[in-house]
Amino acid sequence: MGKTTRFMEYAREEAKERNPLTRLKDWNEHTELMSDDTLHRQSARCMDCATPFCHIGMEISGMTSGCPIHNLIPEWNDLVYRGRWREALDRLIKTNNFPEFTGRVCPAPCEGSCTVEISSPAVTIKNIEQAIIDKGFENGWIQPRIPDRRTGKKIAVVGSGPAGLAAADQLNQAGHSVTIYERAERAGGLLTYGIPNMKLEKDIVERRIQLLSQEGINFVLNTEIGKDITSEELKDQYDAVILCVGAQKQRDLELEGREAKGVHFAMDYLTKSTQHLLDQHPSDEAFIDAKDKDVIVIGGGDTGADCVATALRQECRSIVQFGKYPKLPEARTPDNMWPELPNIFTMDYAYEEAQAKFGEDPRQYTVQTKNIVADGDGNLKELHTVQMQYTTNEQGQPELKEVPGTEKVWPAQLVFIAIGFEGPEQPLLQQFGVKTENQKISAVHGDYRTNVEGVFAAGDARRGQSLIVWAIQEGREAAREVDKYLMGSTVLV
Repeated sequence: MGKTTRFMEYAREEAKERNPLTRLKDWNEHTELMSDDTLHRQSARCMDCATPFCHIGMEISGMTSGCPIHNLIPEWNDLVYRGRWREALDRLIKTNNFPEFTGRVCPAPCEGSCTVEISSPAVTIKNIEQAIIDKGFENGWIQPRIPDRRTGKKIAVVGSGPAGLAAADQLNQAGHSVTIYERAERAGGLLTYGIPNMKLEKDIVERRIQLLSQEGINFVLNTEIGKDITSEELKDQYDAVILCVGAQKQRDLELEGREAKGVHFAMDYLTKSTQHLLDQHPSDEAFIDAKDKDVIVIGGGDTGADCVATALRQECRSIVQFGKYPKLPEARTPDNMWPELPNIFTMDYAYEEAQAKFGEDPRQYTVQTKNIVADGDGNLKELHTVQMQYTTNEQGQPELKEVPGTEKVWPAQLVFIAIGFEGPEQPLLQQFGVKTENQKISAVHGDYRTNVEGVFAAGDARRGQSLIVWAIQEGREAAREVDKYLMGSTVLV
């Protein structure tokens, strides 16, 4: 870096967010762009630490630490500091196919393992990454890369989420002919339907899809494997198949009253809300509207937070989110040391909005839902809960116990279940005959071959619910293995 002490001279600055009450009136992205002066200062905070943990890309204590795609973060930080944006872009896209996605929705495990984070707030890596790719598009530096030769090999990718797109991009650049099959009306997978517009505007996703199309990738939409085309037809028509179908089987609650009208899976709600926003079908009976309703979200993760933000924009009457764990600490604890991802309390954009509108954080901690109650017509009426407490059993293991006298009744007309995903939907996997383990496709990380000749798997379908950056990493690596399988060696890294 130009001056190695700037991490001590400049404070961390993050991208400003639009006023919460203002942004609740629209579906646009909630953050504002950083100025070039701010980005210059923030990139200067990169400390030339010699051993940059920011791109180690590994799991520690079950959490991601560093960047799984091994972004060359110190290099492009230095180039941004020097104002050499075009060169910074070249270094960024060397490892990351879609920085415009990760720069917006990745939780930035790179920042948790930033060496500055040992004693000071980390470098704002994520914001700088977004700025680099945004400038690339704004200045026309991002142009279609048409391969100068074709190998004659044909590959089918099933699923157009980040893993499928990354695999297709890599294989297309290697000269293979790639076709992506997607059962939805639009490509992008959860980038399009699962992540709300206020975190990732859909014209940004569509811009990338159009670019990939211009580069030679063929998208076949509204096509479901097993319904519109069989797995056998795919294997017959293509030299290799990569399954990147995600982990879309949502985990359910087994509760009395679960069948009440008004209880929905969180991802169904988010998907239908995005479809309604994009297609504007006011008479769509499948649309779930939270307007003037008391809404409860069960599950404390990012999907639940996105449900909160969506319901607020639909003008819900009230919003509460239940989590089974206690409130996180304000700072790292001794068992959560650097370079692990900081497991600390934060105010997500959705919670800031709820607090601005209703005067309080919507999250309720260590709450156990006991049962769901419907009225005489089967419509959701209320939830019954009890407060829980973490204790330690005789073996020293933590366990949850109910706190007597803490029973409570919550009025609700909508409940969204956001407690995670079990794995990929099984019928498609059965069609291909691929083996599964713990409901996920059985394929070794780094190899990605299934038990079926010529069929590979990558992303959440193989590893389970995870981060977008892991999906990109697996898509890239699976492409490398497919290239090696087809050609005997590989030009991909």
